[in-house]
Amino acid sequence: MKLKSFALLAALVPTIASAQVSYVRAGKLVDPQAGKVLTDQLIRIEGEKITAVTLWKAAPPNGPGDGPVTDWSKLTVLPGLIDMHTHLVDQEQTENIAEPLLTTAAYQSFIAADHARKTLMAGFTSVRDVGTWRAFGDVALRDAINNGLVPGPRMSVAGAYITVPGGGGEVTGIAADVGIPAEMRVGVVEDAADTHRKAANILAHKADFLKLIATGAVLTVGTEPGQLELSEDEIRAAVEEAAKRGTYATAHAHGAEGMKAAMRAGVRSIEHGSLMDDEAIAMMKAKGVYLVADIYDGDWIDEYGKAHGWPAETLRKNYETTEAQREGFRKAVKVGVKIAYGTDSGVYPHGLNARQLPYMVRYGMTPMQAIQSATTVAAELMSKTGKVGCDAAGCYADLIAVPGDPLADISTLTRVPKVMKGGVIVKNEP
Repeated sequence: MKLKSFALLAALVPTIASAQVSYVRAGKLVDPQAGKVLTDQLIRIEGEKITAVTLWKAAPPNGPGDGPVTDWSKLTVLPGLIDMHTHLVDQEQTENIAEPLLTTAAYQSFIAADHARKTLMAGFTSVRDVGTWRAFGDVALRDAINNGLVPGPRMSVAGAYITVPGGGGEVTGIAADVGIPAEMRVGVVEDAADTHRKAANILAHKADFLKLIATGAVLTVGTEPGQLELSEDEIRAAVEEAAKRGTYATAHAHGAEGMKAAMRAGVRSIEHGSLMDDEAIAMMKAKGVYLVADIYDGDWIDEYGKAHGWPAETLRKNYETTEAQREGFRKAVKVGVKIAYGTDSGVYPHGLNARQLPYMVRYGMTPMQAIQSATTVAAELMSKTGKVGCDAAGCYADLIAVPGDPLADISTLTRVPKVMKGGVIVKNEP
């Protein structure tokens, strides 16, 4: 019996070791690393990775004979897009401030899987998930996707929010005698020493980076976006714990003072930046800190939130931050701040991630810059340059294809009929 088992294993080894070869013929290929568009290209894929990109005419008349060819010759092909600010695991935003308490952890995992699938089908083959109410649900979703249990994008996850008691990363507005589950308070910190402990624990549970709630939030009742919550020392403590493990911290910071404190403490990116001032913009530029600004959300919150009875406080804070954020974004683009694409998906329905791209063009970016924000710049922020957000040799074969020209009309990317992840076509619509 053992001999038969060894013989079977030996027979399987060559199949496992030799990755399947396939090809994609691209009518136009957007290369965001070079900032240019190539025509009639042949992309060679071996297993999950791209191994070569050459002219189609250099191939035999009917294409190479060592693998099948996917014909996207009438389409524009790009790297799979990257959203750097998602919340896949939680329910989408509603008018009910108690929404996070209304499902079991088990049912929440099915919600998360549905959100992951919708995001992938929208052409976002990688995401950075920046927090969940129940700690480490995002870690579980990432691992389930990586192990092939559910379809979804490649995920980099935060594990839990690091926040002050009653701060922007807490479930607030609930009656004082209603207990919040401990798994929803894993990152609540009292001081810098406590931040060291809580941050280390989050990373020990296999989070990829740390998410700090430096200021109040638009969507968390009882908090104000411009108000500093975590102290600079607490932020620095988290940054130090991340550095020990070769990773980084990002800061949710609407207010300018919160942004500056977070940057002085060493964060790698600022999320939102709604009330940034000129000094904060100059600091981002000088320190090379990335801005991840969700400039689409304000319109969704204003229209949908009003129609569905979202709290008046939320609508007021959204009004006070939306246009200020967009004006700050325009200034940041003009001075050359590094801007990575992030949408805060979950505030609006998952799968609509590309709706922000036209806003980024409207507020100062060229279409190529907007595409780069969602590919090469996002990959750089995650230290994944040459792996994702690219379509050259060595990159994962994460590709999307669309009719038309996204450099002429960026909204083309809001309707993606073809999606490939790791060399496998996961969406193939006409």
